[in-house]
Amino acid sequence: MQDIKKLLNNEVCNRNSNCELSYDKPDPLLVASRYEDEYVILLCALFGYGKASLIVKFLDSLNFELLNENEQIIDKELDKFYYRFQNSEDVKTVFKTFRRLKQIDSLNDIFIQGYKKDNSLLEGLDNLIRKIYDVANYNSQGFTFLISSPLKRDKNLQIKQIGNAPYKRWMMYLRWMIRDDNLDLGLWSKVNKKDLIIPLDTHTFKVSQKLKLLQRKTYDLKSAILLTQKLKEFDELDPIKYDFALYRIGQEKIVF
Repeated sequence: MQDIKKLLNNEVCNRNSNCELSYDKPDPLLVASRYEDEYVILLCALFGYGKASLIVKFLDSLNFELLNENEQIIDKELDKFYYRFQNSEDVKTVFKTFRRLKQIDSLNDIFIQGYKKDNSLLEGLDNLIRKIYDVANYNSQGFTFLISSPLKRDKNLQIKQIGNAPYKRWMMYLRWMIRDDNLDLGLWSKVNKKDLIIPLDTHTFKVSQKLKLLQRKTYDLKSAILLTQKLKEFDELDPIKYDFALYRIGQEKIVF
């Protein structure tokens, strides 16, 4: 395991550069890093699924200034826009919802309202998702896929680890906003980076299994939490710094 730690630490050092974000190595953070607006950055994260080059192409096509326009203009400008599971109505609705929410409160404050309960990242995330649905007053398959559902809870109203998805795009957004280095944006200062959970997609899931960092076979929130706990053995205060390294290790087939 010391060899794995050395490999990951080397990759973190080598990857901690904005040179890692380019059209040759596309990532939604390439677009998100151009902005300091937490709502624009969240749009970049939520649409961050599928082939990386197509994600960046779609994000580049969006006019994020529409978040500051009236809803009639949003409807007109986004009438022909769609992305994979989201039709134009879904895309228009998320823009209009974020526009309304932006006039009410900051995403940071909404997150903190939940997070301050036992410094729980999951409570903060659940509070954000529920607030978006409250403001949207809209439901469709594409919209639900984009935003994700509120987290499932047990009979004691505790958020379940088993039975919930890893919420990869949301965890990626929180990484961007809370960590601060040459890659991540560090725009939120009230959340401790040690409380982050790794943004686990199926790709990182398989890489982590091959590196013996994760024994669990089920792709779910429990696996994301277990992997995060394992990475805390390498860096207790900043375990998610290894996320980008794990992603690139698999993508570039460095150890396979």
